[in-house]
Amino acid sequence: MTQEFKVDPRNENILISINGELYPRAKAMVSVFDSGFVLGDGVWEGLRVHDGGVAFLKEHIERLYEGAKAIFMDIGLDPPKLVERIFACLDANKMTDGVHIRLMVTRGVKATPYQDPRATISPPTIVIIPEWKAPKPEVVAKGLKLHTVNVRRGAPDVQDQKLNSHSKLNCITACVQAMNAGADEALMLDPLGFVATCNSTHFFIVRRGEVWTSSGQYCIPGITRGAVIRVCKENGIPVFEKQFSLYDVYGADEAFVTGTFAGLVPVREIDGRSVAHPLEPKGDWPGMGPMTAKLTDLYKTLARREAKRTL
Repeated sequence: MTQEFKVDPRNENILISINGELYPRAKAMVSVFDSGFVLGDGVWEGLRVHDGGVAFLKEHIERLYEGAKAIFMDIGLDPPKLVERIFACLDANKMTDGVHIRLMVTRGVKATPYQDPRATISPPTIVIIPEWKAPKPEVVAKGLKLHTVNVRRGAPDVQDQKLNSHSKLNCITACVQAMNAGADEALMLDPLGFVATCNSTHFFIVRRGEVWTSSGQYCIPGITRGAVIRVCKENGIPVFEKQFSLYDVYGADEAFVTGTFAGLVPVREIDGRSVAHPLEPKGDWPGMGPMTAKLTDLYKTLARREAKRTL
């Protein structure tokens, strides 16, 4: 799985920020009446720390505030103040590198378990959980197995898939279906049957020297996804956001997924088919393909270069 990580004993003693107060991990709690617990009512971000800064900080904070605006939720802090709170938590934990942050904002505590926002009786709940986390190298070396599931990325008139909300049940059921099929992650289609995304990462293929990803209409505006598209354009690599089907996927030369935690992770198998050019001999998994390897190096360089402490 792309989210597999090395267990780090230091995480047992981390300090977690809840509404600006720091709590030891064992005592960091929110109310059972909190909107996030009761209803999944909130938005969140995953952030990666490099060399004392957060990679693509501006893009992450913009996406968080856009999501809050979309659901009529006032975060209650302006962006610079929220960034200050993030780094206050990091500094209190003496964290400067190799750290993954889960930043969560819910609508706040409810007077009673009811969906109407007018039942909210507190300011928004803001939780910052920083952990020392490194992806397992064996996951990258092995490559992922994907399984196409029947759980679709829905149309925006049902729930806009661009919203990075706490309500992730469709992704969870997709993940469970893939797991039950013996795969690492689910490949999800859009309402028309074109490839959309994976349940927790974004999906790319490489065909004849070109890099393809979905149109982006049925997935969150991925920060890592956008960074990969950017490095392709900056380095003269043809890249396309477009509709494509499983036929195109099965004939791809390479495939990989992207996410804030692990960056780029290669895919070795999709729906029982090995990922390789159809004219190349099928053998053992050869490891990361040349385009995926090149983009991995370019992405890592960009992420460290753009790790900031201020907006």
